[in-house]
Amino acid sequence: MPPLRWDIFCTVIDNFGDIGVTWRLARQLAAEHAAEVTLWVDDLASFARIAPALDASLPEQILGDIRVRHWRQPFGSDFAVADVVIEAFACELPEPYQQAMAARAKKPVWLNLEYLSAEDWVAGCHRMASPHPRLPLTKYFFFPGFDEHSGGLLCEGGLLAARDAWQADRAAQDAYWQARGVPPCPAGGLRLSLFAYDTPAAAQWAATLAAGTAPVQLLVPQGRVLPDVLAGIGIQQPARPGDRFQHGALEVCVLPMTDQDGYDRLLWSCDLNIVRGEDSFVRAQWAGRPFIWHIYRQDEDAHLEKLDAFLQRYLAALPTASATAIRDFHQGWNRDALAPDAWPRLLATLPAWQPHARRWPQQQLAHGDLATNLVQFAKKQLQ
Repeated sequence: MPPLRWDIFCTVIDNFGDIGVTWRLARQLAAEHAAEVTLWVDDLASFARIAPALDASLPEQILGDIRVRHWRQPFGSDFAVADVVIEAFACELPEPYQQAMAARAKKPVWLNLEYLSAEDWVAGCHRMASPHPRLPLTKYFFFPGFDEHSGGLLCEGGLLAARDAWQADRAAQDAYWQARGVPPCPAGGLRLSLFAYDTPAAAQWAATLAAGTAPVQLLVPQGRVLPDVLAGIGIQQPARPGDRFQHGALEVCVLPMTDQDGYDRLLWSCDLNIVRGEDSFVRAQWAGRPFIWHIYRQDEDAHLEKLDAFLQRYLAALPTASATAIRDFHQGWNRDALAPDAWPRLLATLPAWQPHARRWPQQQLAHGDLATNLVQFAKKQLQ
């Protein structure tokens, strides 16, 4: 079978999560599966923050091996339908594009790439067919997930080997920090990263870290949670990348936004990471380091059920006391208020948590990675 042409449609809702996932998927499809990929994106400005080579003013451009097109209204007619069409995270394909798909003698494979979830109901919905109510088309729902009844997780071939090489290369890490103006972490201290939504829990946590006895270096990319962190240590002034603030045992280092490869290296280099959304959530797992997930808030606290479903899987192999402390910190953070002892209890879990975090990625890859599973499914449908 010749290389497949793929069109991926993405609307940017969560600033970086939606485009982060689709951009990684597009890159992997092109690099590892010889796919010809066009990525349609409605918000190029947000995209450019994680892909600095992108020119947000251009309606169409080539970025690496990927064709990037600005998804605008009206959609127009300057397009050719691909062999495989993905609408990411339930975005709705433009009506002209749907009509063009229906007009093809050999219909494309139409996939709705859903949000990642560990909930039990995913198994019954993964790969489910949904006939179009008006057109001779069928859409299939494809769910990322954590077991053989799902589509798996995005992970490039060789990623874990690259992570291991990086974590063993002290000189490369030192150069990485020096280039970002981050001083060496004090002896016996912890280096933590924080990429989260705004929450009062961040201010509370920063105050706790500052009042501690062990030094902590907290790395915070410029973004929504930074004012909360600074407020927790009594700083109201605006901060810029390169700024550093010392308060008690805590040093806060403000980092610039980075591309995806740079963010991976940040996660690989820290003792614990707090991450948000979906893309950084998966990358924190591949880092093989302890992490806390700040999940995207949903109406009626539906996100807390999603969080619980993941934690039930992730914590199953840990001792009860460690699992409880990790779950309690997650719950407190995602409910905007940490218990006074939440951080000391979490610290006590690290000896058991660290080896568990190293084992977890290999367990997840036993079911294949998301891009490969998508390609195999698409080829089967096209036979």
